[in-house]
Amino acid sequence: MKPVVPKPQRCAIYTRKSTEHNLDLEFNSLDAQREACEAYIKSQEHEGWRLVPDRYNDGGLSGASLDRPALQQLLADVRAGKITIVVVYKVDRLTRSLADFAKLVELFDEFRVSFVSITQSFNTTSSMGRLTLNVLLSFAQFEREVIGERVRDKIAASKRKGLWVGGPVPLGYRCLDKKLEIVPDEAEAVRTIFTRYLELGSMGALVAELDRRGIKTKASARRGGQKSGGIRFGVGSLAYLLKNRFYIGEITYRGEVHRGEHEPIREASGLHVVEPAHRPRHHHAAQPLAGFDKPTIESADASGLELAVLGHLLTAGGGIDLLPDDLGRHAHRLLVHSQVFLTQRLHRRSSLSGRQRIQRPRIR
Repeated sequence: MKPVVPKPQRCAIYTRKSTEHNLDLEFNSLDAQREACEAYIKSQEHEGWRLVPDRYNDGGLSGASLDRPALQQLLADVRAGKITIVVVYKVDRLTRSLADFAKLVELFDEFRVSFVSITQSFNTTSSMGRLTLNVLLSFAQFEREVIGERVRDKIAASKRKGLWVGGPVPLGYRCLDKKLEIVPDEAEAVRTIFTRYLELGSMGALVAELDRRGIKTKASARRGGQKSGGIRFGVGSLAYLLKNRFYIGEITYRGEVHRGEHEPIREASGLHVVEPAHRPRHHHAAQPLAGFDKPTIESADASGLELAVLGHLLTAGGGIDLLPDDLGRHAHRLLVHSQVFLTQRLHRRSSLSGRQRIQRPRIR
């Protein structure tokens, strides 16, 4: 009797590390994961397991999404039928999202691909194995959310202390030892922008003035050697700079303003921030008309509740922008006319509320 020869199984190892810390070491976390997976595959050679030569390593990428180069290449090879078994060190190396994991399992089932975690024993072909995977992924997603909350709390605490926690460095500063210091040439350009805007009073004239002077946006270099910035100012970038409280030594975070530890470029004793007169068309918000109070629910009776709510939303204090980008150049005029109509209706109803109303007789 001839021995049964198992069907060859093409195994692919996927490894991932969330941060770039220690990735430059000769033997890092990715190497450790792959070494353990290779040993496990070798122990299953009697079942026909064979390791494919391709490597699928994602270093410095989070498991919160599936937008990872090596993972996308792995999924492409799965669809092409090049892989029959996906091997990982732990489930959370593949993904930390329960919804994304469900999508991956569905894809694996469609192309008859098995999924194996060498440190967690389960089988995706059985219902109990799927339950075990879902429980594990639930804890992995919970851990990711807890880590995110801790990071956000740390950022909020640092902002309250006035610390700079990273991000794009504003024009006029440079980062040195995780602290910001003033660049004299750029700081003078920032002062010029504020001074000239107050003198000209026009964003268009200011843009032309900066072009004539050769003043450009902040130029910075990225990790890959690419450069960003160093281009001419536009209306949007100028408006953001003019309203940025960072230049008077303050840091804003989630609507709160805190005193920063960095040195201000502009004196806080003068005009703090400038409100540019020019705004992009889709950023217009209807302001309450002069001589009229903002209509509220309290200013109308019960029968005019819907009108009062709509009038409240159409004012700047309502907190809702009813101007999508595709309404065109007549949207602001339409909104103002609507507000005039609603305001007049509310005041007419308010004036009638003090008069004695004649009740219409009921028909019995």
